[in-house]
Amino acid sequence: MKKLSFLFALLLSFMFILSACGTSGDKATNDNKKTGTNQSADLLEKVKADGKILIGTEGTYAPFTFHDSSGKLTGFDVEVAEEVAKRLGVKVDFKETQWDSLFAGLDAKRFDMIANQVGIRPDRQEKYDFSDPYISSAGVLIAHKDNDKVKAFEDIKGLKAAQSLTSNYADLAKKYGAILVGVDGFTQAVDLITSKRVDVHINDKIAFLDFKKQKPNAPVKVVATEADASHSGFMFRKNNQTLVDAVNKALKDMIDDGTYKKISEKWFGEDVLK
Repeated sequence: MKKLSFLFALLLSFMFILSACGTSGDKATNDNKKTGTNQSADLLEKVKADGKILIGTEGTYAPFTFHDSSGKLTGFDVEVAEEVAKRLGVKVDFKETQWDSLFAGLDAKRFDMIANQVGIRPDRQEKYDFSDPYISSAGVLIAHKDNDKVKAFEDIKGLKAAQSLTSNYADLAKKYGAILVGVDGFTQAVDLITSKRVDVHINDKIAFLDFKKQKPNAPVKVVATEADASHSGFMFRKNNQTLVDAVNKALKDMIDDGTYKKISEKWFGEDVLK
C-alpha cells in the first residue's frame, strides 16, 4: 500500500512539472509573438541600425550605373540612390551583379533594394514593391535638324526608318507605315540620319538625351514624343513598406528642394521625371 501511495505521489509530481513546462512554453511563445521575435525584423530599422543600405546594381549600364575612367561607380541611378541614403541617415553599400542576377539577389536578401532602371510593370508589381518613379521616358521620333516635313509619327508613312529590327520601336515604325532599314543600334541610326540615307529613327527619350549630352552638335532633333511614358523606380521585396515609405519621402524631398533636378540636368540636360 505504501509503495502504491509513493508511486501515485510520484506520478502527480511529474504531471505538475509537465504542466508547469507547458505553461512556461506557452508564455514564451506568447511573449515572442508580442515582441516579434518570431517575425522578420523591420527592414528600415535594420538598415538604420547597420548604418548602411545594401543596393543591387549592374555597374555596367551607362549613364545610369557604370564605372568612370578612374574606376569609380557613378551614374544617374547611383547618384539618386546615394542622395536617398543620405536622407535616410545611412551610407550606401553597392552590390554589383549582372542584370539576370539582380532579382535573384534581392530574393536572397543579398541587398535591400535595386537601383538599376527597373521598369515599373504590373507583372513585376505582383511579386515586388516599387518606390515612386524617379525617371520617366517615352519613345521619341528623331529626324535630321533640317527636316521640317516630319512633325508627327503619322508623317513617317513611306519614309525610311533606321531601327533594330527586333525592337519594340521597329514595330512602332512599321505600325505607322515606315520602311525599315536595319541597324545595330542608336549610333548607327543617327549616322544614317546625319548622312540623310534614312529619314527617321524611333528610340527611347533617355537614350536620345544621353547621346545629345555626349554629342551636342549632332544634327538631329526630336520631332514627336509618344503619349504613353514608361517609369522606373527602386525595387524592394514585398512587405517592407516602412522602407519603401522612407525612400519615397526622400525622393519627394529631393524633388521639392531641387536636388533631383540638379542631378537630372547633370546627366541628361533636363528634368527626366517630367
